[in-house]
Amino acid sequence: MNTQLIGKISLGCTVGLSAVLVCMLAFGSSNLGAAAPAKMSARMGMKPVMQRNVLVNAARKAGGKVAPPASKTKNTDPLWLPNTERPAWLDGSMPGDRGFDPLGLSKPAEYLQFDVDGQDQNNAVNKRGTVVGGYASSIDEVDTTNTLSPYSDIFGLKRFRECELIHGRWAMLATLGAIVAELSTGVPWDQAGKVELDGARYLNFNLPFTISQLSLLEVLLVGGAEIYRNTETDLEKRLYPGGAFDPLGFTTKSEEQTQRLREAEIKHGRLAMVAAFGCGVQAYSTGEGLIDNLSFLN
Repeated sequence: MNTQLIGKISLGCTVGLSAVLVCMLAFGSSNLGAAAPAKMSARMGMKPVMQRNVLVNAARKAGGKVAPPASKTKNTDPLWLPNTERPAWLDGSMPGDRGFDPLGLSKPAEYLQFDVDGQDQNNAVNKRGTVVGGYASSIDEVDTTNTLSPYSDIFGLKRFRECELIHGRWAMLATLGAIVAELSTGVPWDQAGKVELDGARYLNFNLPFTISQLSLLEVLLVGGAEIYRNTETDLEKRLYPGGAFDPLGFTTKSEEQTQRLREAEIKHGRLAMVAAFGCGVQAYSTGEGLIDNLSFLN
């Protein structure tokens, strides 16, 4: 199996997975698991319209009033998979929460305290220690004295959401940047570093910097921004700082619009992470850029 075929297969898998995620996000609010009457009618070989007519005729013969058809009720708690139960530690309050945590990574940890085991060598049997108490840690607290790792526990739900949101934002920038850069320069995104070794350029303008200087400058700027971000102790502002990051004031109009925009952001971020992973697999397996890998569509 050659590398081009592997690349096409990986591209097809990425597109297919993205289509599945789009369908799940688009129809995630539909009540897919509440079709028991329709299933029963289908088993009996009766169409919904025919069933409705039978009920209407029976009601008219009895002299009663015919009730209007029941409207479809919107599912207020959409899940990532229909007919599943939401985990107890995911209450659906966060944007994009569909109860997806099959490995239980965000489940709050509970610590148990045991008594000391019996260690009397004169006894035939030493009883083991029993549980004498428990401790439930608060995993979403922020330590104000530690700016590099402010969360008290790395398995906190808020920390997972912060990591997911930041990775999604970077993935959206990376995916769009790779496509725009390759279309504008003709250089594949995975080969851009080799081109920069001949001299730093931006928008066909030469930059008086070497690769070492640019790398050091990037570490200082990004590292300084991360340290400054970690000085924030408000969990809400760590995710959505607002202010200068919302120059058009989209999140200041109404609470409903703010929640809708946050929901859209996390959905786009998840799709972008899948797309960025697909770009990496595609470049590794074929050695070609994004646009060159789409040439088989012509």
